[in-house]
Amino acid sequence: MKQNKILTILVLLIAAAAITASSFGIFSDDGKGVYEYQSIRGEEVMIYGKGIYKHMSADVAVQGIAQDYVTLLVGVPFLLAALFWSLKNSTKGMLLLSGTLLYFLVTYLFYLAMGMYNEMFLVYVFLTGSSFFAFVVALFSFDFNKVKEIFSSHKLMRNTGVFLIINSVMVALLWLGIIVPPLLDGSIYPEQLQHYTTLIVQGFDLALLLPISFVVGILAVRKRGIGYLFASVYVVFLSFLMVALTSKILFMANTGQNVVPVIFIMPTIALIAIIFSVLILRSIKKFSS
Repeated sequence: MKQNKILTILVLLIAAAAITASSFGIFSDDGKGVYEYQSIRGEEVMIYGKGIYKHMSADVAVQGIAQDYVTLLVGVPFLLAALFWSLKNSTKGMLLLSGTLLYFLVTYLFYLAMGMYNEMFLVYVFLTGSSFFAFVVALFSFDFNKVKEIFSSHKLMRNTGVFLIINSVMVALLWLGIIVPPLLDGSIYPEQLQHYTTLIVQGFDLALLLPISFVVGILAVRKRGIGYLFASVYVVFLSFLMVALTSKILFMANTGQNVVPVIFIMPTIALIAIIFSVLILRSIKKFSS
């Protein structure tokens, strides 16, 4: 009961903070608008120049706004719905809550590390920290020794594991395709680096998120209970993340940027992840507590 109270308080605070952060991202527009800036590496970068993302490059800023819309209109409602569902002693609700919390954790970890310093910094700090602790509390509400019993379809979980493995390898190759060629030709710095200090998204993905997805996928394929649990949580998280990426691509396309072939790839991955998430939630048999 005490654990439920802690989780409830954390989730409600996360929802309030996320509404604040995403609303500022969407509606703040002070500033002179787009202008050209020369990076420390001598490259000309178009800076967005408006709102709390005014020091971000124009193409990255619109991606941040796109994700703010997804967080505000999809993430927060699902977070609150999953919380109330989980409070009914529902395994399905707790799985959905865990995956949604992982989305908030990863989202604001990236905002905290990549976003140019702005007035929402402490809000990003709070969201990253509170999402992490809420995610841990939610995850440890499951009995790891009995968790395999709640899944009725081993074939579904194996297929989910295969999907996570394939997706992690594909994205890793995509990021390496950006990083490795400049190292080979001696130019060192990828074009995508722009005026930022390093490649945050690619770095975190290659160091943490993709290896986790790969290992979790293997554990699910090998029919390990912990693999089933983590694969379920991860595919729910991936559903939200890919919806956010699809939104980013659409916003980029609206500014005239070339979004082929990712305009076809990311929505497809999002759809597959959502289908697996729905099928897994429907396959849950009982609560493990």
